[in-house]
Amino acid sequence: MTGSYNKYPSVPVKGWGKGAMKGYDTIMEKLRKTYEDSKRRDYWIVFDTYPGVWDEEVLEAVALLRPDRVICMKEAFWPEEVLSEHLKYHLTDDRVFGRMYYGEIEDLMDLKALEKVKNRAKEAKGLTVVYGFGAALAAKADILVYLDMARWEIQLRYRSGMPNYNCSNTGEDPLIKYKRAFFIEWRIADKYKMRIFDQVDYFLDTNRKGEPVMAPGDGVRTGLRQLTLQPFRTVPYFDPGVWGGQWMKEVCGLSQDKPNYAWSFDGVPEENSLLLDFGNGILEIPAMDLVLYQPKELLGEQVFARFGAEFPIRFDLLDTMGGQNLSLQVHPLTEFIHRQFGMTYTQDESYYILDAGENACVYLGLTDQAEPASMFEDLEKAHRGEGSFDAEKYVNKFPAKKHDHFLIPAGTCHCSGANAMVLEISATPYIFTFKLWDWDRVGLDGRPRPVHLNHGKQVIQWDRRTQWVKENLVNAVYTVEENEDYTEEHTGLHSLEFIETRRYWITNEAVITPGDTVNMLNLAEGKEAVVESPSGAFEPFTVHYAETFIVPAKAGAYRIRPIRNEKIGVIRAYVRQGKP
Repeated sequence: MTGSYNKYPSVPVKGWGKGAMKGYDTIMEKLRKTYEDSKRRDYWIVFDTYPGVWDEEVLEAVALLRPDRVICMKEAFWPEEVLSEHLKYHLTDDRVFGRMYYGEIEDLMDLKALEKVKNRAKEAKGLTVVYGFGAALAAKADILVYLDMARWEIQLRYRSGMPNYNCSNTGEDPLIKYKRAFFIEWRIADKYKMRIFDQVDYFLDTNRKGEPVMAPGDGVRTGLRQLTLQPFRTVPYFDPGVWGGQWMKEVCGLSQDKPNYAWSFDGVPEENSLLLDFGNGILEIPAMDLVLYQPKELLGEQVFARFGAEFPIRFDLLDTMGGQNLSLQVHPLTEFIHRQFGMTYTQDESYYILDAGENACVYLGLTDQAEPASMFEDLEKAHRGEGSFDAEKYVNKFPAKKHDHFLIPAGTCHCSGANAMVLEISATPYIFTFKLWDWDRVGLDGRPRPVHLNHGKQVIQWDRRTQWVKENLVNAVYTVEENEDYTEEHTGLHSLEFIETRRYWITNEAVITPGDTVNMLNLAEGKEAVVESPSGAFEPFTVHYAETFIVPAKAGAYRIRPIRNEKIGVIRAYVRQGKP
């Protein structure tokens, strides 16, 4: 089904029309004029940055301010070798997995050096610029500008050679750079950002090289508060992979230049961005800013009490249509992920089949003859290159058709086969995949993809055999309500998982009263639908086929109905509260 999939969903910020500034010349002229209008001789403009900003580009633009002095924050941080030694327990020797770091930005700093930077800033005369990660710690800003950065853009920059913060690892494996960011840098940077978030005078978006956009801090905060009152979408991104397919190229309107597209993260606030439209410019900020800044309003009181300022549900797309099998894999149990990686909950998930081609299948759970010793002996031989692994000897293979739903609690061996278009509905800890077998492949970079047999061996649940899987994990669907307007079905997830999923087949309309909890939804059938507030609390919101959208807890009840004369299907996920 072709559609009108929107790759760049933006949100107009009410009351802030013409609030943006574009281009370094305009932005720096505005900041310079504010300084001059103050009539003060001594003045401090602070540029605080998220790790991943191209410092060279911004510092070149800062020269347009004609400052009397520029002080860079890197002087306050420990040298790379000291920092790496301090963080070695969290960095680990693994190519993919580290351990969560829950410290503060000051833990990465030489506090004596920080004090020297503070004194230099305090004693400075004229127009002083303080620049870099943590700059607001060094000076009381007359103007505080925060340079935010989307995580997907940071990952692309790692691939192109950018090192981690205050590191010289330009040519290092991008997976290792990503690990350092995921487990350490982003955790510290997000925590620190929230300490100064309400003080920011301007947010500066430098995600697109040479195309900066700046908007007032009050306008950005207004936009984030506005988003808690209405449905919205995050900005999806798409990435090729060794097993990728062709479905998203057509349905999502993607470039034909890439060999395939494997992933789309569409509905992962930890990874995705938001586009705030100020009428004369669009500012891109991480969707995590909303989660961190307005957690109770977005998530609801009970979800916030359970997870804190984390968005616990994610939707993403896995395209193997015309592609290959995903890697055979397993996800860690909660106890293991907490003990090994410092995470508080694990990656339970499910595969909802948005579309399926000929011979589509899902590998799920163990066969009755699978035994640990022989299975891992064969896996280890295959990993050493001593022959292929006979997956079907050990793992069940189920045919997959459109709108099937396969449930995958942590500890269950699984993967999607070729010719399936999967909407993956899962808990958010999204990198904790222990690959067991990758079908004799290497990655797009020509290197073997990481395999974690030792981790997998410790978490596989050997009692999840053929009959149990059939009864508990394959299309565990029952009707909850049926009337002339819609049919509501429970499709999952398993009782071991905290996410509840409901499917709605809507001919006229369905009114959903979610209670005090965030909802994440996808239009799984039909060209387009409209989401409305029965009380008029928010403006009508249009969604298209395969688009994921979020309804915040504070937005209240909502109505979904088809726009065209067609029956639509909507899959809805939320955190289970009490008995499903």
